[in-house]
Amino acid sequence: MRTRTHLIGATATALGLAAAGAGVAAQQRRRIARRSPGERPAFGSLRADPVTVVAEDGTPLHVEVDEADSAVTLVFCHGYSLNLDCWHFQREHYRGRIRSVYYDQRSHGRSGRSPIGHATIDQLGQDLVRILEEVVPDGPVVLVGHSMGGMTIVALAQQHPELFGDRIVGTSLISTTAGGLDPSRILFPMMPTWAGSGAMHRGVATLARGHRAVDGLRRLGRNVALVATDQLAFGDHVPASYVEFVDSMLAATPFEVVAEFFPGFGQLDKFDHVGVLANVPTTIICGTEDKLTSIGHSRKLHGRIDGSTLLECHGAGHMVILERYDEVDGELDKLLAAAGVGA
Repeated sequence: MRTRTHLIGATATALGLAAAGAGVAAQQRRRIARRSPGERPAFGSLRADPVTVVAEDGTPLHVEVDEADSAVTLVFCHGYSLNLDCWHFQREHYRGRIRSVYYDQRSHGRSGRSPIGHATIDQLGQDLVRILEEVVPDGPVVLVGHSMGGMTIVALAQQHPELFGDRIVGTSLISTTAGGLDPSRILFPMMPTWAGSGAMHRGVATLARGHRAVDGLRRLGRNVALVATDQLAFGDHVPASYVEFVDSMLAATPFEVVAEFFPGFGQLDKFDHVGVLANVPTTIICGTEDKLTSIGHSRKLHGRIDGSTLLECHGAGHMVILERYDEVDGELDKLLAAAGVGA
């Protein structure tokens, strides 16, 4: 009964805050919609025949491979509450030039739901090993990870350091960290966006038990969610289509999944394991206005990985792979050249 009372109280509070902010959010949403439309990319339109890779615990992982006649394979690991479509501009850039692998992390996108207790960064590292075994059984590999995807690569470095310099010939860590993260900074744009960070820390577990109700609140508060996505995922004023695209990925991720992964971000402590990435060319990319994994995390990674390069995209936010895709793509081209496997 006490748990139920807490859940009702948390839900009621969220509803009240949502109602209070809805009018302001609606006005801000209209301002976003009035921005210069700019380009309207066909987000989510780049597809390949799906491959299912079964993780060691039985979770089916959705994988797509863009085939190309290249010596190297690029493997892209996406972030928290996103899916493989977030790599739209990179996929467009390398399609037909470099063999590229895109997959949905467990419990995200088209992949299957993770068993309870397996939604962890370490498990994601193990999933990446399975992806490599099944769809990249031989030949050099360059890994690219954004946000939680970068943490996935760091977990792999801890678990299998022998791969770096052998199978893996290059890495890119984008808008990410290896520890020291305040989880509320990541959770905030995922909803309920009207709660403060302190409330998030206290209430995530309780809200997860009523995740269906929370998902309903997320739908009711879509104006608030869109505005939060704009403010927290981007640094500059990007076209409304970019904001809507990211917001749609966040909204499609059930709150139960958000809550399952949440504790792992606060527990992440792997800076002592990133040194192995010095065995291969490594590029680190981050926007200077990243409000989720701030630029300080990337600078610390750069300082811990000998020989790495750091690209700071001035004014860009967390979704730098969309916001400054031309700079990101150019830096990945340089990484491929440094690894001796350029297109």
